[in-house]
Amino acid sequence: MRIQGYEMRAVGEPLALSSRDIGDPGPGQALVEVAGCGVCHTDLGFLFEGVPVRHALPLVLGHEVAGKVVAQGPGDRTLLGQSVIVPAVMPCGECALCRRGRGDICKAQLFPGNDDHGGFASHVLVPARALCEVPQGSVDDAGLARLSVVADAVSTAYEAVRKSGLEQGDFAIFVGAGGVGGFGVQIARALGARVLAIDVDAERLALLARHGAEWTLNAREHEAKDLKKKVRDIAKEARLPGVMWKVFETSGTGPGQETAFNLLVHGAYLGIVGFHPGAVTVRLSNVMAFAARAEGTWGCAPERYPELLRLVLDGRVAVEPFVEAFPMSHINDVFARLRRHELRRRPVLIPDFAS
Repeated sequence: MRIQGYEMRAVGEPLALSSRDIGDPGPGQALVEVAGCGVCHTDLGFLFEGVPVRHALPLVLGHEVAGKVVAQGPGDRTLLGQSVIVPAVMPCGECALCRRGRGDICKAQLFPGNDDHGGFASHVLVPARALCEVPQGSVDDAGLARLSVVADAVSTAYEAVRKSGLEQGDFAIFVGAGGVGGFGVQIARALGARVLAIDVDAERLALLARHGAEWTLNAREHEAKDLKKKVRDIAKEARLPGVMWKVFETSGTGPGQETAFNLLVHGAYLGIVGFHPGAVTVRLSNVMAFAARAEGTWGCAPERYPELLRLVLDGRVAVEPFVEAFPMSHINDVFARLRRHELRRRPVLIPDFAS
């Protein structure tokens, strides 16, 4: 069959409409008809900042995909006609690293829109074993499209929170409250934490005050030293310990990363989730002096998707107020507006290709 999509041909150039022929899915593969594909700042990094992709150009970007399986090769799982979410990071499941539980660094992992053609397309060909089934009747077509953000923004936040060892009553701080950070705030709250959201966008903070954040701080209104004092005051007034904070850097900016690092306290956990291509200046010895721990998060294991999807379907993590749908034919305008920080919600592109 013939697949249509918007491919990256060179850094800085507009994405171009293209088409290509593919054969039937091979063993273990599934062909997913795209219902929606979210736009991530990583996509902007590939297109505008020269962040390298692992597949030769031209390449169809897009790694937040939800849709329906319309064809399938031989394999153990029968998914034909099933609504699914395509994980952003799909380990091979067979290598020594995967057997040790380190699929996040599997050398044979598949990242759509990076290792192979992604979801800014009519269809995407992916490993069937990794797909997360969406329960029948749980969402309509529009709802399925919105669930595309589960593939990265929600799942990566979930994995970061899980790795931190967060427990009920812990103090969780998210630096950067858009995209991954906004969902991280909700996930931490759903798991019983008391949550502070820090951002530079007052509208975004106001939204999160209604969706999981017990406190919000606008970083524009505080110098770095004053900001940490304000956070300490919040913890003290709430009778929260002044140690072992769970701090998550989800802004993907240099100032955000420095802010998050400066919030380290004794026994703190620093989850580095946002991607920033530039350098930052921090005093690394603080990790030693505070007996703290800093850890990165790359994707989320596919086997954890059903449990995090339940948080969304049960209404404990809201998606609707945090996403905005656009026709996929508007992709270059959406990318430009997102780059100019004109969009407050995560864009989801809905295929509207001519038949």
